[in-house]
Amino acid sequence: MSPSIIEKAEKRKREQDEVLKDKKKSKKDKKDKKEKKEKKEKKEKKEKKVKQEEAKDEPAVKKINETEKNVEILASYKYEQNEELTALPQSTIDEYLKKHTIDIQGDLNLRPIMEFKYANLPDNMMQVVKNFAHPTPIQAATWPITLSGRDIVGIAETGSGKTLAFTIPGLVHIASKLKRGKKTGKPSMLVVSPTRELAMQSAEQAEAAGKAVGVTCICVYGGVDKHPQRQAFQRGVDIVVATPGRLIDLMNEGVCDLSEVSFMVLDEADRMLDDGFENDIRSIMSHSPKTRQTLMFSATWPESIRKLASDFLNNPMRVTIGSTDLAASQNVQQIVQVIQNPRDKERHLLDLLKKIHKSRKNRVLIFALYKKEAMRVEKSLEYHGYKVIGIHGDKNQAQRTQALNSFKDGSYPLMIATDVAARGLDIPDVEYVVNLTFPLTIEAYIHRIGRTGRGGKKGTAYTFFTPEDKAHSGELINVLKQANMDVPEELLKFGTTVKKKTHSAYGAFFKETTGVPAKPTKIIFD
Repeated sequence: MSPSIIEKAEKRKREQDEVLKDKKKSKKDKKDKKEKKEKKEKKEKKEKKVKQEEAKDEPAVKKINETEKNVEILASYKYEQNEELTALPQSTIDEYLKKHTIDIQGDLNLRPIMEFKYANLPDNMMQVVKNFAHPTPIQAATWPITLSGRDIVGIAETGSGKTLAFTIPGLVHIASKLKRGKKTGKPSMLVVSPTRELAMQSAEQAEAAGKAVGVTCICVYGGVDKHPQRQAFQRGVDIVVATPGRLIDLMNEGVCDLSEVSFMVLDEADRMLDDGFENDIRSIMSHSPKTRQTLMFSATWPESIRKLASDFLNNPMRVTIGSTDLAASQNVQQIVQVIQNPRDKERHLLDLLKKIHKSRKNRVLIFALYKKEAMRVEKSLEYHGYKVIGIHGDKNQAQRTQALNSFKDGSYPLMIATDVAARGLDIPDVEYVVNLTFPLTIEAYIHRIGRTGRGGKKGTAYTFFTPEDKAHSGELINVLKQANMDVPEELLKFGTTVKKKTHSAYGAFFKETTGVPAKPTKIIFD
């Protein structure tokens, strides 16, 4: 019996339903499969991202762990005389002291660290001095004393390596106080410098040396916005390098607190007193703990420095390299050219540059007396095709910093400056210094020529001397003779008389005493 029309329709409907059901099932399977795949991909992507983040954080974590380890090693360091150093015969030590004219005064009998290995410093600190063959005399003689925790007065010529002489002992001193995450804004180490440029230079070395132990350092000086300096104190710093004026301002604002300073350095102390910063220095030191370790470095040892040492240093040792009087570096060859007509100086300068700056690449530093003279000569040298840059009082701090960086990196290998650059700046590999115009004082002359022949290297200084400079002939002749340099006959004709310096308050009746004045004692009558 054949199926009816109704049955056929029902059968067709069932078949259609089955097909539709299969399609829905297939569609659902596909959707589930897609969702499963997407979920899997999302999970894999998330896991990959986590792994990437972990890989990204690994160096930072590793660095933090390494820094903590370095701090721990440095904090446990205690200076003891190296066995190899102790085994040296006394004659070797005496010969070294005599060769470098080192005089050590005080109750400690410690041998100078003539080789870096004798210091027994941790490896991370040895990296700081890896580019140097030997410690300089001021480093060799002062490190045993400062690493032992004693106060010191170091007297040495400019360019003698004083910055590292106090930076490394300072890091050793504060390492035990460093605690990761503790940022109080109260520094442990303070370095006071007379000029912005010198402060920036010291801060650079402190920051570079302190990287291994996670030390934070800030450089504080005037002529720039205070806001970034305030923010740095709020974040917390370990070392502050500052000029007196700006530091006093921030102290008065309550931004800088020196109550936890336990290691203080007065760098170029004689220059700071000459520049009238004595009251500021005394104020700064009075706001720091009396139990601090204090280091004072100076190029000379006048009565004013002795009084400061007596008032603020506790039973200090004194290390003198060379003479306590200001003397020219033995590494600088001094050549004096007498020029009868001052107007001929610039012509002589161009002739000299053809000789000493032939490559147009070696660094030559030219000193003028006034900023107008510096600007005029800068334009003249530019006209003659020289890549020259200037630094003087009319330039703001950003311009001065840029000029110094351009000179340091060699993009402008010729720089003309006033005495703003004469002292404290450590510009590497200055081959020649030229005194276009003689300075106002013999001290400024010595600091000018000290910009070359630094770090044990040799340098040459040319000086143009005219009849207008006659008053300085006697002093210049003495400096040349002391350094065993040739004295031109034309210079001798100006005379060898040296006018006696008079004290600003006592005039010619002032007499300088020797030694550190004794502190007053309280007398009790029974």
